[in-house]
Formats: sequence, structure tokens, C-alpha cells
Amino acid sequence: MLNVQVPVRVFMYTVATDMRKSFSGLHGLILESLRQDPLSGDWFVFVNRRRDRLKIMAWEQDGFVIWYKQLQRGSFAVPAGEHDSVTLTSRELALLLTGIDLRDTRPRKRYWRAG
Repeated sequence: MLNVQVPVRVFMYTVATDMRKSFSGLHGLILESLRQDPLSGDWFVFVNRRRDRLKIMAWEQDGFVIWYKQLQRGSFAVPAGEHDSVTLTSRELALLLTGIDLRDTRPRKRYWRAG
């Protein structure tokens, strides 16, 4: 299981992505389609057309890393957005990776101290 850092910004590209893309191809999608900085330390999530494969690309202090997950059965419930991408929290990403449909969940009220 991938350990999702807290806090980390997560950008999910919801358009079907060719899973043969590696570092350079995903780097280009981050720049051109997501319009984000690949070196920011944020996580960038990509899924294939069938939604049964998922890649996460991130910059660590000395280079890029890619995590790849292929489901043997079922698919990922990709959240819908107005554009080609959705911003997720690290908790939402963790739920998505474990098979939870984010449309069927809602967070309970909690106290959150700013600063």
C-alpha cells in the first residue's frame, strides 16, 4: 500500500491516459494539460480508459518517482470535474486507491485549528 503523505496536493488528470507514458510523457501532460509545476512536490494522478490502471508521478528531492497500480478486477471511481482535472486531498486519494467511490462519501464536521 502506498503511504500518502499529509499534507500533499494531488492533481488528478481525468482524461484517459496512455499508460505506456513514462517520465517524459507524463511530465509533458503535467505542464501542458494540468498547467502545473512538475517539480513542486505535488502528486499527479493519471488513469487509463478502462479505469483499471493508475499512475502517480511526483518529484522527490533528487528525482521523479512513479507509482503504478493495476487492478485485477474492478475499476477506480474517478471523480468528475468541470475540466480535465480534479484536485484531491491526500485522504481522498487514499480512499480512491482502496476502492472507495468519493461520490458516496461525505466528511463529518471536525474542528480544524488554523495555523
